Amino acid sequence: MDDHGRSPSTNQPILYVLDTNVLIHDPNALLNFEEHHVAIPMTVLEELDKLKAGKHSVAAECRQAIRLIDKTLGEANPEEVEKGVPIDRGTGVFKGFLSILMSKREEPNSLLPEHLNDNIIINQLIDLHARNKDLSVVLVTKDINMRLKARACGIAAEDYSTDQLVDDVSMLSRGYHEMTGSFWDRVNKVDTRQERGRTWHRVQLNEMLPAVHINEFIIDEQGFVGWIKGVKNDELLILDMHQEPLLHQEAWGLKPRDIYQGLALFALLDPDIHLVNLSGAAGSGKTILALAAAIEQTMVTKRYRRIIATRSVQGLDQEIGFLPGTEAEKMEPWLGAITDNLEALHMDDENTHGSVDYILSKVPLQFKSLNYIRGRSFQQSLILIDECQNLTPHQMKTIITRAGAGSKVVCLGNLAQIDTPYLSATSSGLTYLTERFKDFPNGVHITLQGVPRSILAEYAESHL
Repeated sequence: MDDHGRSPSTNQPILYVLDTNVLIHDPNALLNFEEHHVAIPMTVLEELDKLKAGKHSVAAECRQAIRLIDKTLGEANPEEVEKGVPIDRGTGVFKGFLSILMSKREEPNSLLPEHLNDNIIINQLIDLHARNKDLSVVLVTKDINMRLKARACGIAAEDYSTDQLVDDVSMLSRGYHEMTGSFWDRVNKVDTRQERGRTWHRVQLNEMLPAVHINEFIIDEQGFVGWIKGVKNDELLILDMHQEPLLHQEAWGLKPRDIYQGLALFALLDPDIHLVNLSGAAGSGKTILALAAAIEQTMVTKRYRRIIATRSVQGLDQEIGFLPGTEAEKMEPWLGAITDNLEALHMDDENTHGSVDYILSKVPLQFKSLNYIRGRSFQQSLILIDECQNLTPHQMKTIITRAGAGSKVVCLGNLAQIDTPYLSATSSGLTYLTERFKDFPNGVHITLQGVPRSILAEYAESHL
């Protein structure tokens, strides 16, 4: 939708009709259309009703959307519900309207066969537009095919992009800035001081330096690594770091293979960093680094009481109920990446399987479904979330807000491997998290470079 949500020809409020997938993607979506009229088709209410029960992940979103619709409509009578009820913005200010879209067709005069709910909604909008020629109607759906069908039938259709913060994921921060030559060749003025064995630089900004955010890193070809710890007015506060110490870090016997993994491991082990967001291609080392750091901090330093591992898997919540055993036993097949990396950490042991079994018996590692995370508060825990690219922004918020005192959240994902039908790289919760937390003083994002599992994996990543 455009920034102002107005019809470009009449500048009049628009009727936005929301599809089911929009309300699942963002249960608060109806609040994001400013002064305009939002309509929920009866078919959408029926779909929400079918999906609200059960333990699958969308059930909670459906229930939340239904509660908001009910709260907004309140005690309105049928005529008011159909005409539109003012939307309360929470401070006694009413802006925009919400209505339930009822079918007024006396005879089935349809452009599309009504064996699909999508077609029923589109036919309803065709009829509505035919009866109200001056009304600007826009269908809002995450379903690309539904948008195509609506446009073919003369109905304007848009994606829901309120929580889409970037148009091009290549513009996302990588968490570091690489510079050719020496970083200091670009610096005009610097004030350096020593404090508690650390070297700090106050660098005056100039046009030769990149635009940076707090907790990003600067890497040059001379071995300098600087950690941005302050961005104020016209200067940067940089903590001087060196590549060698970063490359010689160790967590549960694992050492980084390159400077990018070194930065990631540094953030994973830093007690003052509460959120670590690691993205990168398959085989870049996201999971094994996170797992090694997690075991190190629960078994050795005792910083965390337990590790909670979960992931977003398309279809997981529907299928887990059919698997035998406890929740942990049901989750184990879906968390194969965790156990695979445990084996990799102990590959050189005399008895790899014995070592893995020992770790699983001694390390407080719990495999949990996403539904288990909802509504809980985890104290002094390291929460490891794999496959974050398949989470919506709303789901990402729901999970991260579960972190209690003394806890750390580690998010892992690859924007090139999105399996959720209505998500793209730009609308993924992983993208949303990266952009929203770029100024968080206790968070670090690192994009890892490809360190392939094998020559075959490297070739497949670049050619398939």
